[in-house]
Amino acid sequence: MAKQDKANKIVVKFGGSSLADHERLLKAVNSVVNETKKGTKIAVVVSAMGKTTDTLLSAAKNTSNGKLAKHDLDDILSMGERTSVRIFATALRNNGADACYFDPMDNKWPIITDEAFQNANPNLKECQKNIQEGILPLVEKGTIPVIAGFVGKTKEGKITTLGRGGSDTTAFILAEGLGADQVVLVTDAEGIMSSDPKIIQNPRLLPTIEVNTLVGLADSGAKFIHSKALKYKPQNIDVKVISNQHGDLGKQGTIITGNLSSELNAEIADASPVAEITVIGKGLSANPQVITEIIGKVRENTTLLGMSMNTNSIILYISQSENIDDLFNQIHQITISNKETIAMAVKKDLVFIKTSGVGLEESQGIIGRISEDLRLNGINISGILTITSSILLFVEWNEQKKALNLIKNALKTHKGEEN
Repeated sequence: MAKQDKANKIVVKFGGSSLADHERLLKAVNSVVNETKKGTKIAVVVSAMGKTTDTLLSAAKNTSNGKLAKHDLDDILSMGERTSVRIFATALRNNGADACYFDPMDNKWPIITDEAFQNANPNLKECQKNIQEGILPLVEKGTIPVIAGFVGKTKEGKITTLGRGGSDTTAFILAEGLGADQVVLVTDAEGIMSSDPKIIQNPRLLPTIEVNTLVGLADSGAKFIHSKALKYKPQNIDVKVISNQHGDLGKQGTIITGNLSSELNAEIADASPVAEITVIGKGLSANPQVITEIIGKVRENTTLLGMSMNTNSIILYISQSENIDDLFNQIHQITISNKETIAMAVKKDLVFIKTSGVGLEESQGIIGRISEDLRLNGINISGILTITSSILLFVEWNEQKKALNLIKNALKTHKGEEN
């Protein structure tokens, strides 16, 4: 389990709710000042205060007569964060700290991006170079740099914004360049909870969570950290999520460990052939006891690799073990012994191919591209499942090499078209 020990060099990000009014802002400032007194070296990333970004967006769109260019909107939206850095840095200095702010108009601005306005992609090589040359020396000597989150700049000097989770993205990139010990995300929650406190009463605080687990929650709509930001999380730098209520950066919260692959890739997910079992019936989903019994038999005999279900059927994808025919007979016996189940069908000798990567859910048309390429080459898809940032495909075992190459080529082609 990851430790929540004090770190020597940290990047702290304050979200908009942590800066919503002067009392919260002062609490945030004091938490940084107090932490530096312990000898911790800090870089700060700030979001726009409160609902500033929403206010700017509404004002810009409602007064533009439908003619607002994306690059103009990014310039306008950046003003929220660019105001925050000035206020935060001034407050730090007035409370005894040595601090400065970074604005995208500065020559040493660290976050350089492409020209995908509204959802820009950082140029990591340029970002790391700028961070190490312009920000690291300040941090090392004890100055607190305050950087506008969410905001980038192209090589030509145009303002961009990073899209959803943009301030977290800034913090992660900054931590990588600084060689930080930890990133601290200060939010309006105690940490990452077992569910949304606005929906579920008394959810449990998760002391730790692996980033590959967290991305599943992010993709399903939970507003913890956006999956696009998570792909920039450094592998060896833990992230701590804490509440802004305490005003103490040393407080415990949730530690996020590990990192994600940022590239889309496809691989054979199981070395053995796979079997597909389909059980059909009427109102099958209304009887969880039958479903539990079927799944129980599978787990007694082999490994369950995937499953899909609707009102009248359940499809199981399983590792094809030596005693697989015994399992088929056991599930058939369950099928004919219950009124909700009518018949079963089996496909053997399939291969399990997994396509994964952060941002897969935002790669529009990728499933269609893969399916069409396989169809054009005479490869039938026996099953397809989508979960978090992954696509699970099942095709004939003897087509595995051909299918894998086609899927990889489809991913490369799709990426090239997006770029």
